Amino acid sequence: MNMLYAIGEMLIDFTAQEPGVLEITSTFRKNAGGAPANVAVCAAKQGKNASVITKLGKDPFGNFLVSTLAQDNVNTQYVFRTEEAKTALAFVARDENGERAFSFYRNPSADMLLNEEEVASIPFRAGDILHFGSVDLCDAPVKRAHMVAIEHARAAGALISFDPNLRYNLWDSAEALLTTVRAFLPLADIVKVSEEELADITGIADEKEAVNSLFCGAVKLVFVTKGKGGASAYTKDAEAWAPTDVNSKVVDTTGAGDSFIGTILGQLLGRGIEGLTKEELIRLITLANRAATIVVSREGAIPAMPTAEEIV
Repeated sequence: MNMLYAIGEMLIDFTAQEPGVLEITSTFRKNAGGAPANVAVCAAKQGKNASVITKLGKDPFGNFLVSTLAQDNVNTQYVFRTEEAKTALAFVARDENGERAFSFYRNPSADMLLNEEEVASIPFRAGDILHFGSVDLCDAPVKRAHMVAIEHARAAGALISFDPNLRYNLWDSAEALLTTVRAFLPLADIVKVSEEELADITGIADEKEAVNSLFCGAVKLVFVTKGKGGASAYTKDAEAWAPTDVNSKVVDTTGAGDSFIGTILGQLLGRGIEGLTKEELIRLITLANRAATIVVSREGAIPAMPTAEEIV
């Protein structure tokens, strides 16, 4: 079977147990998180082969994260360990609607020390998918590790997936983040963005016009998530939209977007993206929306990921 590889940060989410800003929050729950890891676990819980490519500290939090991946049947062969930095932490505040605010502790964290030598020997194959985000594109050596992994995956015939997952507070400036994202976008076959991210990245208000501007380089398939407005999918030849359950309970939105793209990538493993019809796109979005709806009804990201049986 083909493999979904997810490269980038894995960290501890300390999620607030009551609504409010971090300044007044007193109780937190520890959860495994990090967008690429969330995506891998999502696919694995739905019965797909998934592997995380990251670096963790040789510390108790790193041990916890490795154990979490193993329990969810995610391949940990490419989870490297270091004593040079600690495992990353994120404190997550929530408002009354489950929307989040993050405070990250990295500077640097272990994931930022992943290097190109560690990713150079990963045996990508045709039919595999390599997924990445923007959080670990902020600095070397991990940025270079991403570039090498993408080059090797492309050469092997694997598909590349990119979820920009914009986190402005991790960058020196918004322009630095957007410039980097725009440079990496053409390297991906599959792009997933929220409607807000689409406008920020392209500077174009109209959705279809903005999506069309993304079809450059290798990009062939674009997904746009819209919260309670459902989600859309675009290829150069087809487009589709599917609704989400607007009456669903929202507890915590952490991991919703990751479950969306994780579900889609799991479905595309081995199938590829050539010749996708409108009907196939609708099915992909529908399954992904169901996954996201389940995730937001639960606390945390990785603990909230649904099984295949829950989304059919």
